[in-house]
Amino acid sequence: MSLDAGLQRLWYGPAWRALPLWPLAWLFRSVVAIRNAAYRLGLFRTHEAGKPVIVVGNLTVGGTGKTPVAAWLAHALGQRGHRVGLVLRGYRGGHRGRPRLVQLSDNPAEVGDEALLHARRGVHVVVVGTDRVGAARRAVEHGAEVVVCDDGLQHRRLARDYEIAVVDGSRGLGNGWLLPAGPLREPAGRLESVHAVVVTHRDATSAARRLDVRNPLLVDAQFALDVAINLSSGERRPLQSFAGGQALHAVAAIGHPEAFFRALRDAGLRPVEHALPDHASLDPRALPFPPDATVLMTEKDAVKCREFGQPGWWWVDLEVTIDRTDVATLLASINERTGLTGAGAVLG
Repeated sequence: MSLDAGLQRLWYGPAWRALPLWPLAWLFRSVVAIRNAAYRLGLFRTHEAGKPVIVVGNLTVGGTGKTPVAAWLAHALGQRGHRVGLVLRGYRGGHRGRPRLVQLSDNPAEVGDEALLHARRGVHVVVVGTDRVGAARRAVEHGAEVVVCDDGLQHRRLARDYEIAVVDGSRGLGNGWLLPAGPLREPAGRLESVHAVVVTHRDATSAARRLDVRNPLLVDAQFALDVAINLSSGERRPLQSFAGGQALHAVAAIGHPEAFFRALRDAGLRPVEHALPDHASLDPRALPFPPDATVLMTEKDAVKCREFGQPGWWWVDLEVTIDRTDVATLLASINERTGLTGAGAVLG
């Protein structure tokens, strides 16, 4: 069992399994509390970007659907006529130094896979940088009227006007403990202070559950796999067309790869599954499947295979659906807090 798989089993199992790590978790909790108090008392400064900032983040380590929610929000704001800047750290990318504008031609090894995913989806301005304040300001310099920060809920140095916490509806908050005994970066009570909580669902069982989340604005987002798109030709095929009659492989280097594999199984597919660490690159010299195989992957993985993708490789589009009333409520709340106009309209 890999280290990552072992931690997932520990964090999302009974709390008693993590008993030896409880003292370290209490120490981590103390550090978090002291740091937050320092910002609250003004001992540490926050810095403005110059335009409204919306942070989309999570409390837990691992995949919750944060990036798809951030992409959905950037698209929704763009539809309302706002020029959106999306900033992120560029995790696993090699870029260091001054925040960098992301271009479609950039190498994911430099800017990170998630940054290229956002750029592919047509966000007006995408900026990566370890200095989130500098990245947000650079997005504003290049015309962003509103900045969406993909991740960074715990990055208090960047002042924000609106906070959205994303929670995985199937896994919740795990065993409820902070790192390293559990998956939490902050205590669960933090969900009460953010402006909105988006609970992501990938199946009917998850959607039927009600998490114990205390926040006046709780939004359900349904994730569903849509069509498969060929990496080489751009051809689009119904996902169900891959069922039966051919050897099929699936690869996922995301925070919760089992969610992708389970969705494929729910669609009637039975691929050979290859789970890789989050953000891992596919090495064309050491593929976990034959080069001529039929392969399904996530969009985040596809951006890393642009230079060596094979004719039989496909990425699966992920559709994010939110109830129209919830969309209107969420965007109206954003409008009220940020001063943006036109954000209360319902998506068409």
